[in-house]
Amino acid sequence: QVQLVESGGGLVQPGGSLRLSCAASGSIFSINAMGWYRQAPGKQRELVATITRAGITNYADSVKGRFTISRDNAKNTVYLQMNSLKPEDTAVYYCNSEVRQTFYSSRDHYWGQGTQVTVSS
Repeated sequence: QVQLVESGGGLVQPGGSLRLSCAASGSIFSINAMGWYRQAPGKQRELVATITRAGITNYADSVKGRFTISRDNAKNTVYLQMNSLKPEDTAVYYCNSEVRQTFYSSRDHYWGQGTQVTVSS
């Protein structure tokens, strides 16, 4: 089994910052990509940012220049530093990891429980 535990969400004023963390644990042989997604009420879940094991990043246009994704491979942890937050960033943020549990396993995606980020004055 693989578990992703997220932390760092909360209420912040526009222009403020938050740092989200997500630690993967359990039966893990290797992790390739890790990423953050978000979902606002009534909307589909959307990609925010992803990062490969080698550190190659990809960002949604809406967050580029404001958010930074990073990871600590030794800790199986991915972070999302969110700066210059806007009300439209309000959503539940979900961590995702592409995990190979054994040498013979395919890569499967696992999700965290989600953490609420609310940007409001």
